[in-house]
Amino acid sequence: MSIPPTNASPVPDGAFARPEPGHRLRVPAELVATARRGLGGGGTARKRVLVIGAGMAGLVAAYELMRQGHEPIVLEAQQRVGGRVLTLRGFAPGLYAEAGAMRIPRVHDLTLAYCERFGLRLRPFVMGNPRTLAYIQGVRTTMAQLNADPAIIDFELADHERGRSYEDLWRTATQEIHDLYAQEGENALDRICAEYDRYSIRGFLRERGFSEGAIELYGVMSFREANLNAAVIEQFREIIGRAFEDMQEIEGGSDLLPTAFYRELRHHIRFGHEVTAIEQDGSSVTLHVRTGSGRTAITGDHAICTIPFSVLRDIETNPAFSRRKQRAIRELNYNASTKILFQVRRPFWESSDGIVGGTTVTDLPIRRICYPSHQTREEERSVLLASYTWGQDALRWGAMSPQKRVEQALEDVAKIHPEIHDHFEFGLSHAWYDDPYAAGAFALFEPHQQTSLHEAIIAPEGRVHFAGEHCSLWHAWIEGALESGLSAARAVHEAA
Repeated sequence: MSIPPTNASPVPDGAFARPEPGHRLRVPAELVATARRGLGGGGTARKRVLVIGAGMAGLVAAYELMRQGHEPIVLEAQQRVGGRVLTLRGFAPGLYAEAGAMRIPRVHDLTLAYCERFGLRLRPFVMGNPRTLAYIQGVRTTMAQLNADPAIIDFELADHERGRSYEDLWRTATQEIHDLYAQEGENALDRICAEYDRYSIRGFLRERGFSEGAIELYGVMSFREANLNAAVIEQFREIIGRAFEDMQEIEGGSDLLPTAFYRELRHHIRFGHEVTAIEQDGSSVTLHVRTGSGRTAITGDHAICTIPFSVLRDIETNPAFSRRKQRAIRELNYNASTKILFQVRRPFWESSDGIVGGTTVTDLPIRRICYPSHQTREEERSVLLASYTWGQDALRWGAMSPQKRVEQALEDVAKIHPEIHDHFEFGLSHAWYDDPYAAGAFALFEPHQQTSLHEAIIAPEGRVHFAGEHCSLWHAWIEGALESGLSAARAVHEAA
């Protein structure tokens, strides 16, 4: 589903060494090989496995268990597959837009392996683009101009910070992490976590001597102002892992990936089945389910629970999960995200500003505008991601009615692109904290949470295993969901 910055990496290319395949920054090669070869030997008798949720983790777990001769039963409360991979198609014929996951980094080997397995076509997703705009403090300029002269916009920086870009300031602040990783490779990751898990982004920047103006500059330009209290190691992991480089998108829509799994699993999926309770003993798991026609119970040998902890919080368990698991379910932080999308009669930004792909950064409530990465014919309709927000910014939009969101976003976009009034047709939006089956966009550790919660998050409870992007350190990415789903499937496959 990823939802990290869309303009440029907070650290330019080359600031960190590229991790080699097999490092923990990438999914192990043997797990990637599962897409080609399956789970392999080591399994025991055929098992009936109840999978809660038809998001990416549930789909890949069920698919690989099915390939090994097991009987997966996927229970999905909604009438669709994909979870937070949600492609909106309520536009003019041929147009679509992503409410959730929208890009795949080249280092996400597992996601790319399944795209290849199902024959999905990929094309470049444009991240940095010097032609995109910055609209901050009422000043409209291009990213190229701002990078050449950071003083165009006054953030009241300290004397030693003046004339430096946010990327330059960040590079200096993280030099120590850069050096440690360059020297020790993946062996440095545990040390980095132990040393920096206690820091929020804001706390880390203050500790590194950033002035309040520099913190504001970094927060606005990196799109992280609403998440400055998140754990800084979330950011280190993605930057060291080069998650923002050489992005790809699935041509035709991200939902083609879950749809490909669905075609293989269609006889194993039950829609409109909302799990309300989990019961288990030493030999089986029983799920109590609410359906359109009443209530029922379904029993299997094992269960894989892939729903977000924000939703699992309301599901009863008997016997109760361990205290460590209950604490993790209660405390794990989920981030908000809201997207507002406009259908326009033509992509005027291409002719007026020469923009194809990339992101415009603002300090307005919309925060950022993301442009389609593929060029369209000037006379053709297009879809503009008019606002993409996180954290409190996203919660504010989520508190509005859908109509109000579109109206307010239109006002903001018009300050940057006055032409929008001539070409706007209608808008759609999706607020992930308002989605009852997600209750948040993705897991995002607060300081100390990786150290104190991660092992409890991923640990099984008897015959119940757990998967989802929250059960991986690749939060907010399809890669994390697939990795955790395969790990849970393997554990069930190999269980005695």
